[in-house]
Amino acid sequence: MATFDDIDRHILLELQQDGRLTNQELADRVGLSPSPCLRRVRHLQDSGVIAGYTAVVSQGAVGLEITAFARLTLLSHTPEVVDAVEAKLRSVPEVVEAYLLAGDDDYLAKIVVDSFATYEELLRTDLRAIPSLASIKTTFAFAVTKPLSPLPIP
Repeated sequence: MATFDDIDRHILLELQQDGRLTNQELADRVGLSPSPCLRRVRHLQDSGVIAGYTAVVSQGAVGLEITAFARLTLLSHTPEVVDAVEAKLRSVPEVVEAYLLAGDDDYLAKIVVDSFATYEELLRTDLRAIPSLASIKTTFAFAVTKPLSPLPIP
């Protein structure tokens, strides 16, 4: 785990809130001149702390009105089955996040689709094709009560 000083934490917070800041804007916000600010950002990138930059796309604006959370339980946990399950989850574009769990269920998949009919088709063609699948339990989200938030850097 990397160690951070207050300026690094401030840089990370600012970039998580707006990854499109210019180096000058970022430097002004964190109280540095541009050159040392750029060196710190490059160090955070080179060390893997900053893994990349993305745009946050509004689901509703692109017609993806349905968010489903599918909890998957497997019958077998052999390395071959786990590898196949994870490859399948990564291959389905509508699965936007997937987590290996501890507890009663084995995986949690966040799925975004345009309709319940599309989710049903995805369930029939993709999710039920997962090897050694025992059960799928789906919960649908009505609203986002807390959107993607910056990580609380220690």
